[in-house]
Amino acid sequence: MSLHRPAVGIACDPRIRDSYLAPADLARLESFARVSTADFAGQWSTTAPRLLMVGDLEGDRFGGRVDVAAASARGVRVVDTTHGSSYPVAEWALALSIMGLRDAGRRFRALVAGVPHPDEAGWPPRELTGRTVGLIGFGHIAWRLVELLAPFHVELLVHDPYAPRELADALGVTFAPLDHVLAHSDVVICLAPLTSQTRGMLGARELDLLRPGSVFVNVSRGAVVDTAGLVARLRRDDIIACLDVHDPEPIPVDADVRNLPNVFLSPHIAGTTPESRSRFFRLMVDDLERTFTGAEPRAMLTARIVSVRNAAVDPEGVDPPGAGDEPGGGS
Repeated sequence: MSLHRPAVGIACDPRIRDSYLAPADLARLESFARVSTADFAGQWSTTAPRLLMVGDLEGDRFGGRVDVAAASARGVRVVDTTHGSSYPVAEWALALSIMGLRDAGRRFRALVAGVPHPDEAGWPPRELTGRTVGLIGFGHIAWRLVELLAPFHVELLVHDPYAPRELADALGVTFAPLDHVLAHSDVVICLAPLTSQTRGMLGARELDLLRPGSVFVNVSRGAVVDTAGLVARLRRDDIIACLDVHDPEPIPVDADVRNLPNVFLSPHIAGTTPESRSRFFRLMVDDLERTFTGAEPRAMLTARIVSVRNAAVDPEGVDPPGAGDEPGGGS
C-alpha cells in the first residue's frame, strides 16, 4: 500500500534543516507521501519521468533558482512558498507605521540622551485610526497588511501597475498612480520588490511629493529608494521615516541616516522570525497535499508571474493598467 504513495524528495542545506522542517509538518507529509532527504548545495537537475512538482522554500522569491519555463514545458508545477515571511513583514510594517506617527525614533533618542521632557520632542503623537495609508506594491505582504489594518478603518491607496484591478473591490482598496499615492497619504509603505525597473524608483522628485508630517516606511528593499534623495528630504525634518531596509546594507557606521532625529531604524529584521522559517515548509506541505489530491497548489509560479515580478514586458503583449511611466510589482 505504501509503495503507491507519492514520493517526495527534500534537498536541503543541513545547516538550516532543523529550523525549517518542523517535526509536526514533516510527520504530516510522511502521512501521505514517501519522504527522503538529501544534503543540497549548488545546482540540481533531475530526469525523473513522473515529476509532478518542484518547490523552493528558502531564499529570495519568485523562482530565482528554478527554471520555471523548462519545468512548465514538461508539465511540472513550480511552487515557491518563500512568501511565508510576508506575515512578519506585514506585522513590522504595521508597527513601524504606528511608531512613525508617534515620532517614536526622536522620542527614544531624547529619552536615552537624558532630555528632561522627551514627550515634548518632535511631532505631536498621532493615531493611525482613520488615516490614509498608501501602499507601493500589492503582493503577499500587502494582502496580509490589509487584514492587519482593518481594525484601524484606514483609507487604502495602492500603486501597483501589475496587480489585478479586481482586487480593489475584493480587498477594499483604491488603485492610483505613484505620484497620487505619495502626495495624498498620511503613511506611505514601500513593499515593492527590487528589480532592474524598481531600483531607485523613489528618488528626490518622488520623495518631495510626500506631504509634510507624513510617515514613510520601507520594509521591501533599500535600493528601491534613492538614499541620497531620502536623506536630503529627511534633513528638512518635515517627514518621518521608519526604515527596516537600507542601501547599502549593513548601514555604514558613519552614514548620515543614523544620526537624523526623525528616523527610526531597524536592521532588516522584518521577516527573520523562527515562525516564518517553519512556515515556508508548512505551506509547501499544504501545496503538496493539494497536488496529490488533484487540486492546484496556491503558491504555484507561472511564466506570467515570474515576468511580472521581474517587471518584464507583459507576456500577453498588453501593458497592465497603469504601466508605462512607473514600474512596479507587488512583493
